[in-house]
Amino acid sequence: MELIHPRCAAIDVHKKTVVVAIRIAVSGNRAKSETRTFGTFTQDLLAASDWLEESGVTHVVMESTGSYWRPVYSVLEGRFELIVANAQHVKNVSGRKTDVKDAEWLSDLLAHGLLKASFVPEPALRALRDLTRGRSTLVTQRATLANRIQKLLEEANIKLGSVASDVLGVSGRDMLAQLASGQEDSAALASLARGVLRKKTDDLQKALQGRMQPHQRILLRELLKQVESLDASVRTLEKEIDAYIGQQTTSPFEAAVSLLETTPGVGRTSAVIVVSEIGTDMTRFGSSDRLCAWGGAAPGNCQSAGRRLPGGKRHGNKNLMTCLVECAASAVRMKDTYYYALYRRIAPRRGKKRALVAIAHSMLRSFYYMISNGTAFKDLGADHFERANKQRIVNRLVKRLTDFGYEVTPPQETATA
Repeated sequence: MELIHPRCAAIDVHKKTVVVAIRIAVSGNRAKSETRTFGTFTQDLLAASDWLEESGVTHVVMESTGSYWRPVYSVLEGRFELIVANAQHVKNVSGRKTDVKDAEWLSDLLAHGLLKASFVPEPALRALRDLTRGRSTLVTQRATLANRIQKLLEEANIKLGSVASDVLGVSGRDMLAQLASGQEDSAALASLARGVLRKKTDDLQKALQGRMQPHQRILLRELLKQVESLDASVRTLEKEIDAYIGQQTTSPFEAAVSLLETTPGVGRTSAVIVVSEIGTDMTRFGSSDRLCAWGGAAPGNCQSAGRRLPGGKRHGNKNLMTCLVECAASAVRMKDTYYYALYRRIAPRRGKKRALVAIAHSMLRSFYYMISNGTAFKDLGADHFERANKQRIVNRLVKRLTDFGYEVTPPQETATA
């Protein structure tokens, strides 16, 4: 087998230790190997890096084991050509499972060019990704608290969620705060409604007549404090994200975000999340098909004995797909758009969820070309499929009328001189 990297190394990463195996080609198919075990403290990782550099290693590979590979990667970054491999793609032969054998196996695969590198963004993009993912985590935690508050109100037979669309809105917050402080008068609570909710005063009075116990008021008070704390943290992170994007002059984050915002259903927050996940350099993916497959928007491929079997959806970037599906759900509410027409075309046949995934796929493919070419989104229009398949639609309708006994003669197109 052809030798690609004569001096390389592999690292088997764990929480407390890392096993480093160096492979140096000697002659022919022979190679010299040496293995050492280091700790995961910073000084230990620096010692491992120095040993690799002294040995003349040029390429280093490690598995993507949880989050333990990240500090190792940051220490070695800039000194070697680093490859992070998918652990499912580099499993060793059964019966040879030890840390040393794993490291040696990885080094053999790397030496012969049999490893496919995972996408690891540059430091600036990694920092932006950490900020956006941190914000998404806080938003998820807030949604969990909102569900707990709703469950608590239901247990006290307070049906605020049946009248108000947002229990944690401005009016809902005021009512919940008064409930937590001991207020029991439903009329006084309903008088705190604002805006369009004031039109539902009678229903609010009925919904706020419950039996809230003292211990439930304590729980409600503490849950509201946690919601307020999370809201403040989310606002802080949003300010930090905007400030960070503005500071990055070398990476065109702001330009990419502005382009993605021109897409129906995509706001600034969603655009920032997409950019933080895929970056601004589309050449690393090679094509829009590969980007969609990496993101998890493309269908799986399962074929055997000449038959194509159900492959399901690929396991890709969950953070990216969650954001794309949310954007797709927002885009289909906008009529007179291409995505609305695409949804109406797919949903009756394949279901609403598959239709949203298909729209997310279309969005991600558009993002690839928008960022690559620096162009804004151009909507094809809600009549795109009718214009593209005009003759097919005419033939289908003529056949349908003929089946009902009508004689239809389509008008002949006049030839132009």
